[in-house]
Amino acid sequence: MPPKKSITLTEAELRLMKILWQRGESAVNDLVAAIPDREALAYNSVLTTIRILEQKGYVEHRQEGRAFIYSACVGENEASRTEIRHIMQRFFGDSRERLLLSLLRDDEVSPEELQRLKDAIATAEQQGTESLQ
Repeated sequence: MPPKKSITLTEAELRLMKILWQRGESAVNDLVAAIPDREALAYNSVLTTIRILEQKGYVEHRQEGRAFIYSACVGENEASRTEIRHIMQRFFGDSRERLLLSLLRDDEVSPEELQRLKDAIATAEQQGTESLQ
């Protein structure tokens, strides 16, 4: 039985998505040129990766002359929410509380970050209460 296809992004896929989110529509040559030298990928690697992204539903293309022009059809915020939901399901039993508590137990949470989290929770509570009225 073949392995189940993952909807999450690999590091190489995420690099290309970040370029598409930043640049907008791009041909494969444009993507290759936009990759920083220290992370350079060959044309065929970029082409294979962009086709996988298309199969996963993150990218679509249109034809312009002989070239395919690729564009993101999933926004960066939506992609990050998908990734977080995936991690939450896999590691935290689909519990937002367990995920947040795990983050809060991290020794590297600064007092400023903690205050911003408290403020965000207070805002979410207020918005939740308002929607019930």
